[in-house]
Amino acid sequence: MIKEKRIILGSSGRINPCSIIDYIDAGGYRALARALEGNPERVVDEVIASGLRGRGGAGFPTGVKNQTASGTHPGITHYVVCNADEGEPGTFKDRIIMETNPHLLIEGIVISGYAVASGKGYIYIRGEYYDSINKLQSAINQAYEKGYLGNNILGSGFSFDLEIKPGAGSYLCGEELTLLESLEGKRGYPRIKPPFPAEKGLWGQPTLVNNVETLANIPGIIVNGSSWYRSAGTERTPGTKIFTISGDVALPGCYEVEAGAILNDLINDLAGGTRDGKPWKAALLGGAAGTFVPYSFADLSMCYERLKERGATLGSGAVIVMGSERKFIPMIQSILRFFKHESCGKCVPCRIGTTYIHERSMELSVAGHDERIAILDDMVIHARQIAKSSLCPLGQSPILPLETLQRHFSEAMATE
Repeated sequence: MIKEKRIILGSSGRINPCSIIDYIDAGGYRALARALEGNPERVVDEVIASGLRGRGGAGFPTGVKNQTASGTHPGITHYVVCNADEGEPGTFKDRIIMETNPHLLIEGIVISGYAVASGKGYIYIRGEYYDSINKLQSAINQAYEKGYLGNNILGSGFSFDLEIKPGAGSYLCGEELTLLESLEGKRGYPRIKPPFPAEKGLWGQPTLVNNVETLANIPGIIVNGSSWYRSAGTERTPGTKIFTISGDVALPGCYEVEAGAILNDLINDLAGGTRDGKPWKAALLGGAAGTFVPYSFADLSMCYERLKERGATLGSGAVIVMGSERKFIPMIQSILRFFKHESCGKCVPCRIGTTYIHERSMELSVAGHDERIAILDDMVIHARQIAKSSLCPLGQSPILPLETLQRHFSEAMATE
C-alpha cells in the first residue's frame, strides 16, 4: 500500500501557519541562513544537481532556469516572480501550501532571489484566494520584523523585498509571459516567445518565474543537499509530487508522494477508491488542459518520462477521477466551455476556434452514434489547427483532452 511522503507538506497541520516562531522552531529559515553563508553560484549548482523540475506543469529543469536568469546581464536589475495564479480546474495544491505553511514559500523565494542576484520579488496570486493572500501577507510582515526580508538579511549584506500582487481572475495569466503583462498593469494578453522571462521578463529585465510548489522545494534541497532530494522519486523526475485527487472518489484531497507513484495506488490507497466501490472508468490527468486515460492505464507511473511515453501528461498534478456511471459528453462540454470562456481573444484561431469546438460539442447531446463519432473527429481536426496557430498555451490546450478522448473513449462516448 502506498503511503504519503510529506516533505513540502511535512509541517502542514502541525504548525500554526500564522506564527513565524512555529516555523523557526520546526527548522524554518535554516536553509536561507545556509544559502547566505555561501555564494549564489553554490545555490544554483545545488538546485541543478538536485534535478528539480518545475511543478507548474511544464517540468522544465529549475536549476537551468535559475542559471539562465542569474547569468543574464550581470549588474542590472533582476526579479523573482512566484506564479501562484492557480487557475487549472481540479488543482488546489498551491493553495494548500500557502495556507498551511506560507513561510516555506517565502523562504524559497528569498533563496531564489539570492541565487539570481535579485533584490525584488512578487507573488502573483489568484485574486479569489482570500485566505491565502491574508496568510501570506501576515507571514511577509513577520518575516520583515524578524529580519528574513528587507535590508541586510541576517547580516549578510543581501537585501530582498517581497510584495503580493493579486490577479484579476484570468486563467490565461497562469502562463508566465501573460502573468508578467498583468503584473506590469497591462491587460492579460500573451507575449510571443522568445525572448523568455529569464532573458527579458518583468519591465524588460531578467526575471525568474517559478511555481509555488517548485519554490517550496528549494529550502529542503539547500538544507539537506541534492543527493537527499534525489533519493526520492525517479531518475528523471526526482523528489516528491503533490497530487490533487478529486471527482468520483471517496476521499478527495491533496496528497504528497514520491514522484513516479502508480496511478491506481493514488486513487485506491490514498483517495479511497470510487464512491460506489467499482473500478474507475477514466481519469483526467492535469486538469482541463490534461489528458484522459482509461482504466487500462491503472499501472501508470506518475512521472514526466513514463507519462510522455504513454501519451499522457502530468501537468499540475490534478487527477480528476470518473466513476463507472460518469458520462463523457457533459465532461468534454464543460471543459470546452471553460476554454471558450477563458480565451483572451487576442488571436483569431483561439478566439473563433474555441467557440466553434464548444458549439460542436453541444451537438453531441442530440446526435446519434455515427454522427457523434464524426463530430468528435471534426473537433479534433479543428483543435489541432488551433494548437498550431495560437499565440499561447490556452489555444494549444483543447487538443489534449479531445485527442485522448478520441483515442481511448470514442466508442464509449458514442453509446452514452
